[in-house]
Amino acid sequence: MGFQEGDWVEVLDESIRGKVLKIEGPVVTISMEDGFSLQYAVSELIPAQGEIRVTNYEAAQIKSQKDAPAKKPKKTPKPKERNIPKMEVDLHVHQLVKSTKGMSNFDILNVQLETAKRRLDFAIAKRIQKVVFIHGVGEGVLKEELRYLFKKYDNLKYYDAEYQKYGMGATEVYIYQNN
Repeated sequence: MGFQEGDWVEVLDESIRGKVLKIEGPVVTISMEDGFSLQYAVSELIPAQGEIRVTNYEAAQIKSQKDAPAKKPKKTPKPKERNIPKMEVDLHVHQLVKSTKGMSNFDILNVQLETAKRRLDFAIAKRIQKVVFIHGVGEGVLKEELRYLFKKYDNLKYYDAEYQKYGMGATEVYIYQNN
């Protein structure tokens, strides 16, 4: 609520009325009718109208209206939703490039690692908690390189993904969210 110097205000939870002396950010200094000065937060004040004083009931209604938008119901995920990976990233090279013609194994590995890093950064930015990287079984070079990449991040842990769904060819990453 926008107050200006000289406005008459009343305090929500107390029977205090005064004139606004100065406003410093969220703090308002008021001079009471008896000459004393007090400081209150802007959210604790309402405008006074002439000699009409606000009743406690009206003050409670105004306060509840101010507090109402702050209370939002939290949606709690169902147990099944909590365990479902939110994002899958298939790192098989035929999923990433149109053709591997002319690419060495080193080039292919670099494309796969760059894709993994980009997708991991995206998941962190979008606050996605679980990501499954499908790397396949093969000789395990990509799996080891992925684990080396994941060690560079402080806010995640990684482990083998669900065996029934992916076999030994996937790694799941859990990203800790900062609140």
